[in-house]
Amino acid sequence: MTSDTTKQRTILRKIARRAMIERGLLPDYSPEALAELDRIHAAPTGAEDPVRDLRHLLWCSIDNDDSRDLDQLTVAESLSTGAVKIYVAIADVDAIVKRDTAIDDHARHNTASIYTAAKIFPMLPEKLSTDLTSLNFGVERLSVVIEMVIETDGSLRDSGVYRAIVLNHAKLAYNSVATWLDGKGQAPESVTAVEGLAENLQIQDKIAQGMKILRHVHGALTLETIEMRPVFEEDKLMDFETEKKNRAKNIIEDFMIAANGVTVRYLNSKMFPSVRRIVRIPKRWDRIVEIAAENGFRLPATPNSKALDQFLVKQKNADPLGFPDLSLSVIKLLGSGEYMAEFPGETAEGHFGLAVKDYTHSTAPNRRYPDLITQRLLKAAMVGHPVPYEKDELTSLATHCTEEEDAVKKVERRVEKSAAAMLLESRIGEQFDCIVTGAAAKGTWVRLFHPAIEGRLIQGFEGADVGHRMRVQLVHTDVERGFIDFRRVR
Repeated sequence: MTSDTTKQRTILRKIARRAMIERGLLPDYSPEALAELDRIHAAPTGAEDPVRDLRHLLWCSIDNDDSRDLDQLTVAESLSTGAVKIYVAIADVDAIVKRDTAIDDHARHNTASIYTAAKIFPMLPEKLSTDLTSLNFGVERLSVVIEMVIETDGSLRDSGVYRAIVLNHAKLAYNSVATWLDGKGQAPESVTAVEGLAENLQIQDKIAQGMKILRHVHGALTLETIEMRPVFEEDKLMDFETEKKNRAKNIIEDFMIAANGVTVRYLNSKMFPSVRRIVRIPKRWDRIVEIAAENGFRLPATPNSKALDQFLVKQKNADPLGFPDLSLSVIKLLGSGEYMAEFPGETAEGHFGLAVKDYTHSTAPNRRYPDLITQRLLKAAMVGHPVPYEKDELTSLATHCTEEEDAVKKVERRVEKSAAAMLLESRIGEQFDCIVTGAAAKGTWVRLFHPAIEGRLIQGFEGADVGHRMRVQLVHTDVERGFIDFRRVR
């Protein structure tokens, strides 16, 4: 079966399902989960709970154009001292999805929504994740609110955590908001339709920039990667479009990083455990040092995030077009993140890339199971209930989430490779410029500069290492297996 004779999206969906099953992931909900879903008819109102009413605040969501599972809302409030109070509302998924139910079992098994090139396999049924547990425009929803007082220099002065009912006044998209904030276009109609929202977003933007600057002073890394999204016309794959960071994405990123830190510290203050998100000190620091030296920059022999960020900033200014490829090389060499349970009296490792010690994942409970675990811990801590997880169970869950995150990423990459093979199968014999993204005993991988597609280097890989640039020729593609093979052109 080839993409010439069958609709391409249909092929990719079949490949996605097969890849999930091979990795032990569940593409379908159990009959028990579907029966539970049929019994859920409305979102809880919080009428019987001691929750605050914050519906009057100018809450808005900022996400991708096509996002339907809205996990968080934000709003700013200027204070007389010059500081700004930032509110982040997180969807109260636990209010509907209870522990040890069939729906929760499915979510715990997969641990995340799986975003493949042809289909999304949501962690929670769409009736919940895109409706009853989603902070949708114009509807009242229960939430967990992270409140932060941010000084003009970007530092956190005070914080709080509580439950509240909120109302999304505007559903906004990253690209249109960023274009407006950059002064390259008018404010989106969904912004101007809400009195005071434009000014509020400008305050959020200013505060987020200050928070980002302060994080980088402390050693957070300046990284910029290229994300590819498939473009279909009906069921035919036409291209991959490039997505990059922008000012609107930065607002959400910086507020979520801060909110995650507040969450961990709140749990610690209540003598509760937490599920930390850590990135260990890089094992391949020596290769990062080599890459810096190749670009005329000297890094210390031992890992140092501040020094690395100085190099990254220098390179971004010197070569902005090539910076995403350098970023990708550094990310590969830093290694992947993992989840780790931390208990009172213990000290977990921090997040090397963010230069923070206290960090978790808490802001996306519709699509990440560790965030739902954290939400349950938070809600128990707020009201003085016992810790809802035994120590061994929480440790096991953290390990499970790390392992399944790896499986999810492999499925997503597998389908992306098949989609890329579809796009390139008519271009056998063409030559491309590329960068080496992986070099190990099991193989050497390269990514083309355009289109930004990754494949295996099967000839001429001797001496190639992460970050090297070269020219290659496409020699083979296999859509079903997701294979794209290149040979080096000397």
